[in-house]
Amino acid sequence: MTLKEVKAMAKGMGIKLCRKNKTQLIREIQEREGNIPCFGTERVKFCGEEGCLWRSDCLKEFRKNQK
Repeated sequence: MTLKEVKAMAKGMGIKLCRKNKTQLIREIQEREGNIPCFGTERVKFCGEEGCLWRSDCLKEFRKNQK
């Protein structure tokens, strides 16, 4: 999902966008939805949420942070 799409989703949920990056916005969206704000964290190693909207981006973010 692009940053523009994430921002639109966050804005629709009443989340303030000011100076937040994609990861911060996704984690805040996760919290608002009542989920664990785990995007891009080590939790991906044992995450069983195959249908998660953020799954592919989460895996990329996690790998990026491992370098």
